[in-house]
Amino acid sequence: MDTITSTATDEFELTPDVDLGTLPTETILGLAAASSGRITREVGRFVRFTGELAKREGWRAEGATSMEAWIVERCGVSLASARSFAHVAERLNELPHLAAGLSSGELTFDKVRAVADVASPRNDQELAEQAKDCTVRQLHEVARTERGVPRSRAETDYEARSVRFNDTFRTVTAQLPPESYAEVKSCLETRARALPSDGETRWDQRVCDSYLEVFRADLEARGGASPHVVVVHAALETVTDESSELAGELEHEGLISAGTVRRLACDATLIVAIDDDVGHTMYEGRARRFPTDSQRREIMRRDRHCRFPGCTNVTFTNVHHIVLWKSGGPTDLDNLALLCQHHHHRVHSSGWSLTGNANEELLFVAPTGRVMTSRPSPLWTTASASPPSALEG
Repeated sequence: MDTITSTATDEFELTPDVDLGTLPTETILGLAAASSGRITREVGRFVRFTGELAKREGWRAEGATSMEAWIVERCGVSLASARSFAHVAERLNELPHLAAGLSSGELTFDKVRAVADVASPRNDQELAEQAKDCTVRQLHEVARTERGVPRSRAETDYEARSVRFNDTFRTVTAQLPPESYAEVKSCLETRARALPSDGETRWDQRVCDSYLEVFRADLEARGGASPHVVVVHAALETVTDESSELAGELEHEGLISAGTVRRLACDATLIVAIDDDVGHTMYEGRARRFPTDSQRREIMRRDRHCRFPGCTNVTFTNVHHIVLWKSGGPTDLDNLALLCQHHHHRVHSSGWSLTGNANEELLFVAPTGRVMTSRPSPLWTTASASPPSALEG
């Protein structure tokens, strides 16, 4: 094993054969801090570059619909992170002192982001100096002061009200004014206490059950006729064979167990679609130009959103023939892909090309020659597999 002969942070190279367990804590503290500084400087460079790209609208060269969309596709970050980078980059174009502090590593991205919206050429230098000595939390307080006299607490609470759904983790997060919060809490806890308990169900689970009862009671009040549509994709065997363990998929949500599929099917309207031997639905060949409703539903399940890399557009999308129908392309799933209107136009524009099998991999080639790949949702091919134990119940 190599020995560390120098602990100077600028000289240290972290290679696979270095055993960090042999280094003193003080050394690792210094190395970690130095790494953080280098990250800050690189983030500063990245933000400056994206700011210039935003001014030029350079992201259009690679088919993106916005600076944020380009960052998502090119840099592999979340949309939330991309929005933060793009927003701060745009602001820093006229804030040289904050930009210099970020580029030099004196100011972290979080510090700059905290004051970016209240900074101007007038107070840019002052805020940059202040940011060197303040924490991120203190800078948020500075920003609130810069915005002026705060509104009343009641107004702030009311305007902050929200209910958000996280489809990935199936969570519901609510931010309520004090009186509404007290009303909802009292209602749910009163219902939870009235629910029969086996003595083993946790209190938070009983509150969850009471939460669901509120919506079911509303359904019963309307005579049991639900206006809502919940779509589950499952093999016919899952519905008809009580011993089947093949998973199903709750549309837009994720995998569910075979038992859950059968429970939902008890009161559901069933639509039967014919799949091939690997679970891919419906082939029309040249029999018709436009995809059927069943094909459209399956394409949405496979693609989730526009197939152009980095694009998450769901609302304004069309089913596109990869090999054009008038050129002999079949109306089959492997030749059909979901594209938003913007990228649908792009692939018909001079210099762009789209090839591949939509069930496996698509290749988008930009006029610059850059090749971008797109694959189906990984859940599309998982719904026919045996479910993990976590799905059972």
